[in-house]
Amino acid sequence: MTTATQPTGQRPKVVIVGSGFGGLFAAQRLKKSPVDVTLIGKTSHHLFQPLLYQVATGILSEGEIAPATREILRDQDNARVVLGEVTDIDLTARTVTSTVLGRTTVHAYDELIVAAGAGQSYFGNDQFAEFAPGMKSIDDALELRGRIFGAFELAELATDPAEIDRLLTFVVVGAGPTGVEMAGQIAELARRTLRRDFRNIDPTSARVILLDAAPKVLPPFADSLGQNAHKRLNEIGVEVQLGAMVTDVDVDGIVVKDGDGHERRIHAATKIWAAGVQASPLGKLLGEQSGAAVDRAGRVSVQPDLTLPGHPEVHVVGDMISLNRLPGVAQVAIQGGRFAADAVKARTAGRPTTPEFEYHDKGSMATVARFAAVADLGTLKFTGFIAWVMWLVVHIFYVVGFKSRFTTALGWAVSFLGRGRGQRTATQQQVYGRLALEELGSGFEVSKTGGPKDQPVPVDVTGRQSA
Repeated sequence: MTTATQPTGQRPKVVIVGSGFGGLFAAQRLKKSPVDVTLIGKTSHHLFQPLLYQVATGILSEGEIAPATREILRDQDNARVVLGEVTDIDLTARTVTSTVLGRTTVHAYDELIVAAGAGQSYFGNDQFAEFAPGMKSIDDALELRGRIFGAFELAELATDPAEIDRLLTFVVVGAGPTGVEMAGQIAELARRTLRRDFRNIDPTSARVILLDAAPKVLPPFADSLGQNAHKRLNEIGVEVQLGAMVTDVDVDGIVVKDGDGHERRIHAATKIWAAGVQASPLGKLLGEQSGAAVDRAGRVSVQPDLTLPGHPEVHVVGDMISLNRLPGVAQVAIQGGRFAADAVKARTAGRPTTPEFEYHDKGSMATVARFAAVADLGTLKFTGFIAWVMWLVVHIFYVVGFKSRFTTALGWAVSFLGRGRGQRTATQQQVYGRLALEELGSGFEVSKTGGPKDQPVPVDVTGRQSA
């Protein structure tokens, strides 16, 4: 079924692709403008992606970092939200095509802001995703939560020491901010939250391994901060292995090649991919139509004012752009979204636009463990408790909505001041998923709902019922 959007009046039509930082902040910037805004989101929520790892490790619920986009924009009368995945953009016809559950909609536009973001990159080894999920969506975080907590549950049932060791080995690939934060929280989960919850296993014996092909932790940060984070990770029990390139990932573990060319296998049931990003495929599509170059990561080269060559009405922001080596961080998307919205307001009012986007670097931060973080604010650098407090304040500020801020702060208090984790629930499907079936051997049985069952149900290696 295909439908076409109808104009709501004679006012300029602005279409925004993406409900992330760039798209949402652009839409909000246009609140009082005499334009009609259509925001097309692949999901129905706005995701605060930097806190996904806290959903995966049970600190926060998904609702606290992913409020409904409609709720955020409900008081903005000139904006409407449309659920759908953008499959085509026609720069000549000035239309955007989106689809959801077989329903296709064509949206006409006068001004277009593309903020479709980026996904996980496996550097040409997409088969790794089956065994080592990334962290780019709520689905990813919930899947990882099930795998992490499920690994401890399955280890409690195991009797073979080697199998217990494999189940209690967690490998995080990528020593950037996401990987460091994830590894640190898994280590604290095992050593603080779960240490007294099991009877047959000792959760504190869990191995948490952080891998990266780079020679240092937190490559984008100053060397002193990377060294500080490395030291703190070691103190909380994280094994940091640098100069280690991943060459294979399977259900049993991961294969890495060290700097000397030697390959070795790490037996681990839970693998997490936090290395590399790939821009939305829309970047390539826009490049093909406008003649703009597209780099290996799928980012499209834009003009200094974030527009496409020959198309001043098309603005591209966030992780999709290649311009002056801008980092793929939330602040670039936020500032770019606002800049693009200001350009739209100027163009629709007949005023000249600002010729060049200037990114104001507000610094970089990463938590390492409870009460420990690093903050790189240019000439000012902080570590330890002070940096951790700064991290809390900044992230609370950017969480959307008072309710989400309050519940996020409450979740942090439970986890950081106490030992608990308020969001440890994992569904049966997550715990008894395909990987879990193989942990317990081919004889493990599942019901149609994903849980154990008395009567055998044949399953194939993917966990589906056999014919």
